[in-house]
Amino acid sequence: MQADADIVARVWRAAWRRRLPLWLGALLPWIVLRSPIGIAAALALVIFDCWRLHRRVSANWPRWLDGAIPELEDSSLLLAHAPTPIAQLQRQRLLARAAAVLNLPAVARTRVRGGYHWVAASALVALGVWAWGARAGMPSMAPAAAPAAAAAAAAVAPGQVSLRVTPPKYTAVAPFESAPRDLQVPEHSVVQWCGKDAVIELSDGQQLKTGAACAQWKATESVFWRLRGVRYNLRVTPDQPPLITVTAPTDMVQVLAADANSAAIAVAVRDDYQVARATLHLTLARGSGENIRFSDREVPLPASSDPRARNWSRQWTLAELGMEPGDELYFFVRAADNAEPVHGAQSPTYTLRLPGPVGTEDETSALPMLVKPENLRSQRQVIIDTQQLIADMKAQPKMAAATVRSRSESIAGDQAQLRRRYGQFLGEESSLFGGDDHEKEEGKHDVVAEFGHAHDQAENATLFDEGTKKVLRRALSAMWDAEKALRAITPQPALAPEHKALEAIKQLQQADRIYLHKTAFAPPPIKEELRMSGDVVGAKSYRRAQDAPNDAVPAEVRELLRALGGDGALPALWSRTAHDWIRARIAGDDQRLQAQRAVQDVADGCATCRPVLRAWIRGAITDAPVLLQATPSASTPFTQAWRRAAP
Repeated sequence: MQADADIVARVWRAAWRRRLPLWLGALLPWIVLRSPIGIAAALALVIFDCWRLHRRVSANWPRWLDGAIPELEDSSLLLAHAPTPIAQLQRQRLLARAAAVLNLPAVARTRVRGGYHWVAASALVALGVWAWGARAGMPSMAPAAAPAAAAAAAAVAPGQVSLRVTPPKYTAVAPFESAPRDLQVPEHSVVQWCGKDAVIELSDGQQLKTGAACAQWKATESVFWRLRGVRYNLRVTPDQPPLITVTAPTDMVQVLAADANSAAIAVAVRDDYQVARATLHLTLARGSGENIRFSDREVPLPASSDPRARNWSRQWTLAELGMEPGDELYFFVRAADNAEPVHGAQSPTYTLRLPGPVGTEDETSALPMLVKPENLRSQRQVIIDTQQLIADMKAQPKMAAATVRSRSESIAGDQAQLRRRYGQFLGEESSLFGGDDHEKEEGKHDVVAEFGHAHDQAENATLFDEGTKKVLRRALSAMWDAEKALRAITPQPALAPEHKALEAIKQLQQADRIYLHKTAFAPPPIKEELRMSGDVVGAKSYRRAQDAPNDAVPAEVRELLRALGGDGALPALWSRTAHDWIRARIAGDDQRLQAQRAVQDVADGCATCRPVLRAWIRGAITDAPVLLQATPSASTPFTQAWRRAAP
């Protein structure tokens, strides 16, 4: 029985050695990542596979040996069970044969599969977990580093403290523990210091005491904390609002081709943690003048495989957008993240304009409709007449000078009438309609109507917005230049300003539709930690005397600067004044932390640190009307001897 038991054990050991590389390969990636959960899961799979292999070997080893060793004559089962004396003799004969030809590693290689694809699967899963952890958290907050941080915290000597950081749930960053060191945490994380009888001094002036319960602080800004004279930085990564990028169209105002049948809109939204909601807002404007109709609709942007980004693009047909010739489509993107409170962002408004039929009139519906005299010519007709005059002068070089002068002055007169017509909308005086404003009595000659002029109404100068007025001024200036060139009998230089005036008039024709966002007052958020607390330190009255100057530098700051310039005592509550001034005036984290270090050093009694703190406070004064100067003091031999003799 001992011999056959030895053969069965040897078969099991051969199968175990065949499977060992698979088990080690499945465990190795999780050991490298130092992930307890991954190691436990891989170890459970190894134990399960080992149990399955043991059952398989116990049930199939006789068949394996019979197939691999023909000398056993399909009698391998006798090696395990020989109840009769004849069976025992047969078993001894089989053992003698098997001793010479038995090769158990070869049997294991043919009967036990390597299963290396499971090693590759385990490595891929571990790589995915590592990539997700590196993307979801910062290096100091990676989940894989949590066991090491916990071990370091457990190794802290008695009397010391350990840190416990709990990031907000929406960041999907796992809580972790650490020994005292420099850390970087997400905004609104809860930081706890656990220890016995320790005093934590924060750079903003707070003091936290640890005892039976851990001291707690909510991370809203970067600070440093001090324990027994050693400072550690605690930097806060602010949660940024979503970043919206409109990649198509590329221009804020996109004029489509007249024969266009589609328009492309492409949007990219990205957030540092997760984009919770993103929508495309479309507003279609149709009509002109006072008969403009707007229709709004909202299209949600679909989520992508990456929760931190949403990339969306679509080639819209004009029928899907509901656009017809002459319509305009305004769109913008609004996005929000999953933070608490929610951070929202909105892109600028983009315009898609589909040109309508080209009109033949130069007037714009943005201007009041006036009766057009029969002899008033359009700007386009002025250009045509000028071009015809230039062509005739080239075709007939010997054209009479009187004819050229007459035609040029006639075109200049038409340009002047058109200039006065548009000039009256800016409040300029005009004689174009003088004959219509004065009644003619029968048999009398109206001298005022013939030689005078009528003033435009004063309110016409304020009928239009500033943008329309700028376009009108540009058109009038170009008309002036064209008129001067025509009256100087030089029609060729008059063409450029005439075209410039026509372009301005066309721009006025397209300016009869204006789209503006609806805005409302958004009050600042209420600080719940101060509301109804009864803390009046730092509170000031909102009332101010009528003749009191608006001082850019508070009196307590000036008093603190004077005290820091000497060796005397500092004012009461000077540290609170310094902390409030530094927090309000210094925006950069590095500079603010250095200034707060100076405050802490001065509070510890460092006399040489006073000029440093004074320099930081003075450097934060950016809108002072005059430079602050030290109080002058006279120094005479008597005062010097008196100061030396003073105790």
